[in-house]
Amino acid sequence: MFQRKQEENRLKELSTLLANPDTVRNPKEYAELSKEYKKLDQLVQLYYERDRIKQEIPEIQSMLDSGEEELKEMAVKELDDLNKRLTGVEVKIRELTDPEYEEYKKNCLIEIRAGTGGDEATLFASDLFRMYSKYIERYGLRIEVLSSHPSDIGGYKEIIFLVSGENAYRKFRFEKGVHRVQRVPVTETGGRIHTSTVTVAVLPEIEETQFEINQNDLKIDTFRAGGHGGQNVNKVSSAVRITHMPTGMVVSCQDERSQHKNRARAMKILRARLAAIEQDKKQQQIVSERRQQVGTGERSEKIRTYNFPQNRVTDHRIGLSLYSLDTVLEGSIEPLFEALEEHERARYQGA
Repeated sequence: MFQRKQEENRLKELSTLLANPDTVRNPKEYAELSKEYKKLDQLVQLYYERDRIKQEIPEIQSMLDSGEEELKEMAVKELDDLNKRLTGVEVKIRELTDPEYEEYKKNCLIEIRAGTGGDEATLFASDLFRMYSKYIERYGLRIEVLSSHPSDIGGYKEIIFLVSGENAYRKFRFEKGVHRVQRVPVTETGGRIHTSTVTVAVLPEIEETQFEINQNDLKIDTFRAGGHGGQNVNKVSSAVRITHMPTGMVVSCQDERSQHKNRARAMKILRARLAAIEQDKKQQQIVSERRQQVGTGERSEKIRTYNFPQNRVTDHRIGLSLYSLDTVLEGSIEPLFEALEEHERARYQGA
């Protein structure tokens, strides 16, 4: 209630500021204050609506004690509607007050890395990239590969890409972790099932104005981009390697022929990783969010298993198994996303 009172007072303060001629003459300040006002006004209105619903519920509950059967039936239906409305309002309040929900609206960087399993892991990394690409295309999002390190057999040792569009981070936030695959590798002549892992990290995109990096902390090297087998495919030093000296974090990009573009991509990746570390400091001492997400890549650390012999995909966090792995790998991952979203919503409501 104290926080709510603060928000109501801030709303009044913003109303006064927005009416001030000095504020109106400053377009940037006016836009920022207007955005804050709109959000707080929506939040306060939701508080009022929640109060109204909570006042109505006891009144309807009292109707259940009525001796009239028809009245009881109406009360049961009305009570169900009110509880649904209350849940919806509380979810919206949470979205407006939880800083994480601001992150959900952002674009996101997805990093896929081959874990245990050698060549087979690199092939499955390629399968996951293809699965996400098809989903992204289906939902009208956009994809831009920022960095990739192919394997000799056509997979990926690592691939990093940017997903742009409405609620991109919200859609993909559950994908962070270790993905396990069980299948007979193409290189296996005895028909034995192998288990391999791929790690996935998902980070919200951070704009340059949101997180400033001290240029004096960076060591920037350029080198020639290499192709499969290590041969040079570019006669000029267009590839870029950036080392953040305080943390030792290294990012390299070589996919573009332009050194400028490779540097911009490397900085985008570095900024997202460093911002994740800063955010994580609030909860524990310097442990990067990316490492928390992907773990070590050991087979026992898994969020999801893709079992080819059974055509099954299992999400271990919610105990959900779907016997439609073939369609999931074609980008039909909505059932998993929706089930995880519902699980998170139910857990919040039960808290």
